[in-house]
Amino acid sequence: MDTETVTEVVREAVIGEAVTGPTPPKKEESFFTEIIRFTLFALIIVIPIRIFIAQPFIVQGASMDPTFETGQYLIVDQITYRFEDIARGDVVVFRYPEDTTKFFIKRIIGVPGDTLKIEGDTVRIINTAHPKGFVLEEPYIKAMRPDTMLTQTLGEHEYFVMGDNRNASSDSRVWGVLRDDLIIGRALVRLLPVTEASVLPGKFTQPIN
Repeated sequence: MDTETVTEVVREAVIGEAVTGPTPPKKEESFFTEIIRFTLFALIIVIPIRIFIAQPFIVQGASMDPTFETGQYLIVDQITYRFEDIARGDVVVFRYPEDTTKFFIKRIIGVPGDTLKIEGDTVRIINTAHPKGFVLEEPYIKAMRPDTMLTQTLGEHEYFVMGDNRNASSDSRVWGVLRDDLIIGRALVRLLPVTEASVLPGKFTQPIN
């Protein structure tokens, strides 16, 4: 990036000699210098925020319909999971395990220590706190074919994710568990469309009896 150097001209007076004539006007900084200064200032603020705190994503595809639709603009929180556990029901953005240049958005269904039993359109969770298991209440799903049979036990740092539109989602049923080091963060704010703007969009806290 080229920068313009502003040179201040200093007129020195010889001792004992009077300086006559009008004082030259102070040279104003150019428009381009102001642009460069503003750009550098913005980068100093924006880059750390995007790397460590939050970054924007645009939803593409139908895997999370009707909770999230193509074209919706999200801000993803990258800092909360450094201090809190990833919770069942959170909507997260992560790097696709089979191609980490791609980003997916899905819902956390299983957390470390869970055993999931998927029987048709029913998901049962078995863990230390619930050795007899409990069936997930999932009012957010659009559709789920009743032909899936799967059992998966999650180890440390492993999560099971699925899209809300189960019939149109490539998720843990297809490519396996998701490790936490691939998770970017949770969906914090939906900015666009304005009519659907919300904080923690799609988050669902599972009622357990």
